[in-house]
Amino acid sequence: MSGLSLTEFVERPDPGGSAGRAIKVNANFFEITQLPNINVHHYDVTITPDVSPAVNRRIFEHMLVVYGSSELDDSRPVFDGRKNIFSPRVFPFDSKTFDITLPGDEVPQAVVPRRPPRAFKVKIKKASEINLEELHRFLNAESALSPNCLTAIMALDILIHHKPAMLYSSVGRSFFSPNGARPLSGGVEVWNGFYQSARPTLGRMLINLDVAATVYFQPGSLLELAVKILNYRHIGDLRRGLSDYDRGKLEKSLRGLLIKVTHRGDVRRSFKISKLTLTPASSTFFMKENTRTTVAAYFLQAYGRRLQYPFMPCVVTGKDVFLPMEICSVIEGQRHVKKLNETQTAEMIKFTCQPPQVRANKIKDGLQILNYHENEFLNDFGMRVANEMVQVDARVLPAPTISYHPSSRPATFVPRDGSWDLRGKRVTAGATLSSWGVVVFGTEQILSRASVGAFIRELIVTCVETGMKIPNKDPQVQYANPHGVIEDSLQNACTRARNAVGSQPQSQSQSQLLVCILPNKGVPLYAEIKRVGDTVIGIPTQCIQMAHTRDPKKNYCVNVCLKINVKLGGINAVLSPHQIPFLAEQPTILFGADVSHPSPGDTTRPSIASLVGSMDAKAAHYVATVRLQTARTEIIADLQGMVVELLRAFYETTRRRPQRILFYRDGVSEGQFVEVLHSEVASIRAACTSLWSNYEPTITFVVVQKRHHARFFPSRRDEGDAKGNCKAGTVVDTGIVHPFEFDFYLQSHASLQGTARPTHYHVLYDQNGFTSDGLQQFTYKLCHLYARCTRTVSLVPPAYYAHLVAARARFHFKGERWLDTESSQSNASESTYLAVKPELRRVMYFM
Repeated sequence: MSGLSLTEFVERPDPGGSAGRAIKVNANFFEITQLPNINVHHYDVTITPDVSPAVNRRIFEHMLVVYGSSELDDSRPVFDGRKNIFSPRVFPFDSKTFDITLPGDEVPQAVVPRRPPRAFKVKIKKASEINLEELHRFLNAESALSPNCLTAIMALDILIHHKPAMLYSSVGRSFFSPNGARPLSGGVEVWNGFYQSARPTLGRMLINLDVAATVYFQPGSLLELAVKILNYRHIGDLRRGLSDYDRGKLEKSLRGLLIKVTHRGDVRRSFKISKLTLTPASSTFFMKENTRTTVAAYFLQAYGRRLQYPFMPCVVTGKDVFLPMEICSVIEGQRHVKKLNETQTAEMIKFTCQPPQVRANKIKDGLQILNYHENEFLNDFGMRVANEMVQVDARVLPAPTISYHPSSRPATFVPRDGSWDLRGKRVTAGATLSSWGVVVFGTEQILSRASVGAFIRELIVTCVETGMKIPNKDPQVQYANPHGVIEDSLQNACTRARNAVGSQPQSQSQSQLLVCILPNKGVPLYAEIKRVGDTVIGIPTQCIQMAHTRDPKKNYCVNVCLKINVKLGGINAVLSPHQIPFLAEQPTILFGADVSHPSPGDTTRPSIASLVGSMDAKAAHYVATVRLQTARTEIIADLQGMVVELLRAFYETTRRRPQRILFYRDGVSEGQFVEVLHSEVASIRAACTSLWSNYEPTITFVVVQKRHHARFFPSRRDEGDAKGNCKAGTVVDTGIVHPFEFDFYLQSHASLQGTARPTHYHVLYDQNGFTSDGLQQFTYKLCHLYARCTRTVSLVPPAYYAHLVAARARFHFKGERWLDTESSQSNASESTYLAVKPELRRVMYFM
């Protein structure tokens, strides 16, 4: 491989790493034991008028019934639902247009006039002929990934997806079934499904098969759905009528939903909800045969039906068609694409969280459902798939030695199973907290002063035991209205805290804090506290759930202490320099970058790009910067300016220029690798030369991916952890990785629940000459230095911190109204983004 230029990214520098204890793991990949040994024929298809992929598939299926034998020589082609058809045999034409008429809805003529059949034109044009020899050469590391190889892999992907997409609800590379659906709160339910993807690796193609789950609206009565959306107890609660707030919330949830009517027999026609009427059915008027009448009166006259819920608004469909909600039924199979609220998210996690062995068994169930061996499309193409997971070589990397303050017992230790505790230990560098206050958002009847005092005493004792210095052990406590003006409450608490110590501290950012006790987990209050603390007052805030204050637990207080210490500039734990020579030998900066996008369907909010950079040789102190950019843009628009800002901060902190840069980039998909490489590495380089003309540090750029479907299962029970997962530090860099590029999977954490998800690291650019062992071990060691907990984490900390910074920046919009987990759509355009105050920009306020 050494003499070939196979990729513009980084080629694997060696056959793979050797550090650690060698083990075998089962991975949820299944080998394609026989690739098609024929030329595959690729056709471009255009269907007019433009309709959804699901309707396109019905058109395609109908076309095969009508024209399959006469025009397509009995070929059994596969279709992606959009633009591509692949056939094992050549069609007897280069280009042809077919007229397809889908049958109309089967509706009794006496009930409603039959809807006209739907006519479509299907134009099929020869695109190319794929010889899989080029794919074989790529898999054997003999040639680069050419457009022909990409098309061949796409053809295999479409081949394995075609039949499930015809039988089930299809979303991307996954398909779902209502069998075994579980209801969530808010009128939605979780459907189980399976994900599958054709993946190239050295010498062979694999199918990555995993369980999947997504959320659909519950079918059936629209009124019952409304009850669940509004969180009412039962349908009788609707008799009170709807407030303007509830009507708006309901309209936002129902807009775009497909319904059918239940008052006209077996009518199969669907209607799309565009909005709700402002008036109830009893006073919503329309013209019928030159007579002005209400919806309720019309239904009584036309159908002899007296509405039970005339006080409910009507749904509006089409061009001013008003339908009472009680005669509407939600059609099954409509996906809920909006962001779930906090309760729904917790329920979803509970439903989808499965122990490793359960997940492995469900994946095997999926293999039975897919039944590759008897799939007539695969058989027609001559493709065969193994029915057992692949077993691959893996290694468990050794954990590093973690160091705390020399007075700790012990001061250094090697963690076991990815976690440790702080008993007998003191943080490496404890911050001093002299001026601080406590704000309780509630009343003394809800949480007494005695309870607050007891919790604060326990917190102080814990902080002092772990090495912080707290001269003021009697902070000012005040109560505040959680529904009042939060900014005024925090400003007042801040003033009282300063006055209590006689004068403002010299370094406000390092020695002042507001502890805020919150009545619940609601987002609006938390978001406003963070906005005010970060962008108005300029002091760190530490939020505490009220439930934890009534019976303060030592472990909880320890976790709070860890957060407070780093927010005030302290250092919790470090690794000795000889363990991380890449950081210690030369001035080196670690970057972590992420881009956070608005929720699906949100057309007004921007994307947020975040960048953090390490400021010391211990990788303990980071500084963050944020930029807003065009929504859904993945490339960081002002990366040059952001890197300049953090390089300047590094120089001002250390009086040295970094000679090496290691950049961990989160949130990039494979299809964006080339664009990110070209744009962002150039931006980093431009930032360096804009600061100092001859400044050219060596750069390594690594993409970090968590959104993938690779999972590992110990092949022997004694090689797993107590939960049945692979042990923390498990790394895989053979068998299921890229044929020749530098990538690896690292499961750096011990999962608390469910099946652990490894993180995929892919090196796009490397001037630092990393070996597989070098980058894998360095990354794993960093995962022990996440400041908020005493566990290894699943994501390398610079990328983790960048994610936290981007999430925090969402709260920095003045004028937002936070509902559940997201702001109201109507208010977004009126909100203003506020930057973090200068006092906080050099501390880890986002922790």
